[in-house]
Amino acid sequence: MTGAPGGTGTAGRTEPPGPSGSSARPGPPASPRTRGGGGLAYSAADEEKRRGVRRMKTTATGLLVLVAVVYALAEWAHSAGAGAWAGYVAAAAEAGMVGALADWFAVTALFRHPLGLPIPHTAIIPTKKDVLGRSLGDFVGENFLSSEVVRTRLRAVGISSRLGGWLTEPANAERVTAELATALRGALTVLRDSDVQAVVGEAITRRAEAREIAPSLGVMLDKVVADGGHHRVVDLVCVRAHDWLVLHNESVMTAVAGGAPNWTPRFVDRKVGERVYKELLRFFREMRDMPDHPARGAVDRFLTDFAADLRDEPDTRARVERFKNEFLNRDEVQDLIASTWNAVRRMVVAAAEDESSELRVRARTGLLSLGTRISTDARMREKVDGWLEDAAVHVVTTYRDEITSLITETIASWDAKHTTKKIEAHIGRDLQFIRINGTVVGALAGLVIYTVSRGFGA
Repeated sequence: MTGAPGGTGTAGRTEPPGPSGSSARPGPPASPRTRGGGGLAYSAADEEKRRGVRRMKTTATGLLVLVAVVYALAEWAHSAGAGAWAGYVAAAAEAGMVGALADWFAVTALFRHPLGLPIPHTAIIPTKKDVLGRSLGDFVGENFLSSEVVRTRLRAVGISSRLGGWLTEPANAERVTAELATALRGALTVLRDSDVQAVVGEAITRRAEAREIAPSLGVMLDKVVADGGHHRVVDLVCVRAHDWLVLHNESVMTAVAGGAPNWTPRFVDRKVGERVYKELLRFFREMRDMPDHPARGAVDRFLTDFAADLRDEPDTRARVERFKNEFLNRDEVQDLIASTWNAVRRMVVAAAEDESSELRVRARTGLLSLGTRISTDARMREKVDGWLEDAAVHVVTTYRDEITSLITETIASWDAKHTTKKIEAHIGRDLQFIRINGTVVGALAGLVIYTVSRGFGA
């Protein structure tokens, strides 16, 4: 809208000069979307709306011109003695002009100074843009981002019922499973192995160092001994020791003879070595074959006493803790802990990619079961709705100021000229009907007033 009733909204705009100084020919069509100040988009659809606004401006201005011509002709006819009807027509046309001009002023004042004059309280949108933005932000915060509004809206939507019905469809459950698998693969791909390995290693080591293991080992060992779970280990040790002695008899006898004093005869050392070897062989054979061998009982008593020391004896517990810390801090152990991440990641990625893997099958089954339960269990739906409402209310109440400030700051960043141009493109056509209606209503009001005044003899 221009500063004059008959403007077309293009006053003050000139085409760039051509090579000879004259106005250049129209160039290629503008791009479908351009951006004004502050990133405000102005699209081809907006330009089409502006053309519609210009057409309506022409119509409203034409109607104003029409009533002005009618007024002039009616006044001429009245002065020429055409009759009383000319006075009625002139009064209606005169009031129509007043109404048209008043509404033109009001509509124009929204977007610019009428006739370019800095009249107070005009050009409201460009001059009050930031104030309007703050008011809009406050309005949205108070009326749309309140906890009561959010809860009421979510309760009316019935998200849990819709979610439950949606998840009961196998195709939807499969879709969710596929999306989750894609997200899981993406997350595992983005994560750096070295970072995850360091975190996993530190977490395992820190947790292990923080917890004393001796009492737990004592309880476990006591239970193993009470249940006889260690007997197979003792059997294995006896079998392997006996077989090793059978295979290495010469080595054992040589070792025993080599430890004898230098002054003893060699044949005596040999005899002693043979005797020791035979006794060892007999000991392990009897221990292997006799479940009630005294040595087995000694092992049981030793393990029972050791379990008690692990639980109750401070010195034993302290030594176990020192051994644990030394063991965990060894490079080999840390490398083993860190390398577990690679194995876990490969396993999870392979399971996520395989549609028939146990991971994805269980995920689909779980989603279908969840959907059925939500659909059939009213208490479950109530809980889900409560969780969603609480989460939404938390987000709204926590970030309400940030959301409203986003509105305020975005509007403040817009260029006043482009903002006015875009708003006018969207509502300007309807505003022109105000001018048309003002012309018609003014004419009717003027006719009524003139008629009433004539009726009372004025």
